[in-house]
Amino acid sequence: MTNSQLWFRGVRPSKFRHVYGLPTRKECCYTDISVVRSGNDGNFCAINPTFLAIVADTTFVVIPINQTGRIDFQCCKVIGHTGQILDLKWNPFDDNMIASASDDCTIKLWKIPEGGLTSNLSECSTELVGHKRKVLHIEWHPTAANVLISAGFDHLICVWDVGNSDKTLLNVIHCHVDMIYSLAINRDGSLIATTSKDKKLRVIEPRSGIVVSEGICHMGTKCSKAVFLDNDRILTTGFSRHSDRQYAVWNQHDLKKPLVQEVIDSSSGVVTPYFDYDTKMIYLAGKGDGNIRYYELVDEAPYVYYLNQFLSGQPQKALGFMPKRGVNVAQCEVFRFYKLHAAGNICEPISMIVPRKSTLFQSDLYPDTLADIPAIGAKEWFQGRNVQPMLRSMKTGESILDANANQKTRNSESKYATIHHTSSKHNVLNNHHGNHNGNSNNHSHSNGTNGTALNGSNYTNGNSVTSLTNGGKNNKENEIDNRKFDNNTKKFAFLSQPTIPDYRPQAVTNIIEKSQKTSTNQSTKFHQLQAIFGQHQTANHKDIANLQNNLLSNSRNSSRNSSLENINLLNSENEVGYLNYRSMLSNVLVMFL
Repeated sequence: MTNSQLWFRGVRPSKFRHVYGLPTRKECCYTDISVVRSGNDGNFCAINPTFLAIVADTTFVVIPINQTGRIDFQCCKVIGHTGQILDLKWNPFDDNMIASASDDCTIKLWKIPEGGLTSNLSECSTELVGHKRKVLHIEWHPTAANVLISAGFDHLICVWDVGNSDKTLLNVIHCHVDMIYSLAINRDGSLIATTSKDKKLRVIEPRSGIVVSEGICHMGTKCSKAVFLDNDRILTTGFSRHSDRQYAVWNQHDLKKPLVQEVIDSSSGVVTPYFDYDTKMIYLAGKGDGNIRYYELVDEAPYVYYLNQFLSGQPQKALGFMPKRGVNVAQCEVFRFYKLHAAGNICEPISMIVPRKSTLFQSDLYPDTLADIPAIGAKEWFQGRNVQPMLRSMKTGESILDANANQKTRNSESKYATIHHTSSKHNVLNNHHGNHNGNSNNHSHSNGTNGTALNGSNYTNGNSVTSLTNGGKNNKENEIDNRKFDNNTKKFAFLSQPTIPDYRPQAVTNIIEKSQKTSTNQSTKFHQLQAIFGQHQTANHKDIANLQNNLLSNSRNSSRNSSLENINLLNSENEVGYLNYRSMLSNVLVMFL
């Protein structure tokens, strides 16, 4: 292979090559919000398909997702913490429950009422006390219900079971010797990953606290972040020895050497990674930047392909993202950020869109995604059981287990309806959903299980017996069927009549038809004139003069826009008929004069 062949390899095909970011108009943003002014790198914005939560120092506001525009500065807030709030996370299995981590060493769970807050909320549903210093990060377990993992400034990681009344502390992990920069959890919740000020990336088993693997991820001392990818990989962002921002991809079982490591730029803002498991895209957004870079991940080297970046003139203070079940599939939206502007109290939604002309559902863009249903309980998970998360369809919004159960039910009911249709000609037992069988003309309904009588029909052991009250209905149906049969018979009889061809020349046929039309028009006009003038023989001279003027003007001013009567008379090819009509008209005028 020559050097020219190595240099030109063409464009790599990808359905995400043209993904672009779509900002939102100002009237559709959330404005006049008291955004926190802290310099921390915490998660100050949390979103689910129902609510938007934004930190405002020691409190946070909860806004319904569809309530855009100007937000009143005196809006209802959650005011239970005594210290600054450092992290917010919605419960993935309950859109009305949110957890907040604070500088007051506590974690509190809040139950948001349906429709949003109507007054300030000061009483939490659960308070978790276990950290000795401020709590920096919290994460909900993706598959187990009521499991929460937290990391604090005291170098501890706590695993909580918030479903019990005593709020059991399942495990406390003591493996860090310095400040914890980030906390991530993999897709099935069997492992967690942390980055620390000691420059190490650790992969930990949360139930036992065993460190599976650890290694130096970035040589810089500034903050680094980590996120789990698919196929046992981890992506980290951090700084090099020369303070260049960079990212690296690791095998989670071997952290001695990265699979790939690349320099992003030389800015100073901390870069936070956001991974979309469904599209295998990774988004990198830096604090204080006005752009969002996005890449596509593959299974072979170089593992990461740069796609494009969203550019904006407004720097971002923090970003939140909508869960995949909340994106707009009609616009081919694959990801949605909520950007807190660094200057100005504005929260702006930014949609990442794949350009497609079709408005139909794009199945290649939307595989089954995480559902809002837990796959396992907290006790089972803590005993060592790992389960993949529950999935749901992006097209129907139905969970996979429910879809399979409904499909089996529909199949069994269709088989039963088919068998019953062969035994009964007029009465068919419908399925328990009340769906009509397309092969029957029956209008009776049944639940198919308990033999309940509906609409005057009794069912016993799955066999339909027509009651006496249906006699009149059956007679009417028979009459309607007979009428339909008679109409169909007449139609078929008419269509079965032979067609008689006309072998006359076309010129002769046209002359005969024109002569017939001319004679018909002449007789019709004559009768009309006779009827009009015969009833007004006693009219005065003024009316006669007006009538004469109208007739003479109509005969002289003939054009394309004249009435159909003048066009037919003047354009007629039959000169004899035209002269007869003029003589008849003159005789009528003489009679009145």
